Amino acid sequence: MSQALEFLQEQAKEKENQAVLALNSANSELENYYQQLKQIEQYRMDYCNQLIDRGKQGLTASEYGHLNRFLTQMDETLAKQKQAEQHFKDQVENCREYWLEMRKQRKSYEWMLEKAQKEKQMRLDKAEQKQMDEFATLQFSRRSL
Repeated sequence: MSQALEFLQEQAKEKENQAVLALNSANSELENYYQQLKQIEQYRMDYCNQLIDRGKQGLTASEYGHLNRFLTQMDETLAKQKQAEQHFKDQVENCREYWLEMRKQRKSYEWMLEKAQKEKQMRLDKAEQKQMDEFATLQFSRRSL
């Protein structure tokens, strides 16, 4: 039974390690998402500032229409990016929950192994004590005779 528990514990450790890697990956993807979103927002801000500067110099209606369409496309891209945020957050949370479950499983196997080892040690201690008692009884009976 102990070998089976050790095998299960090793598998649980491996699953926990894989869960940690998945959680780290999900956190990294979320961080990358935020960096990308920040870059797009900064690009949009820079573009708006350029639009203002060019507007001060004078724009034709077609130039303004072209620049405005591009700004609208950027706003749509930002809106789509912001919609994706929940996906990345959900992914991190799912990985966190899975990791916690794997950690719990590993700890339960460790507890069962420790319990089995303590019970085995108690049986060995009792057997040793019994032998010592029998030896002492035997010595006492020999001295009495």
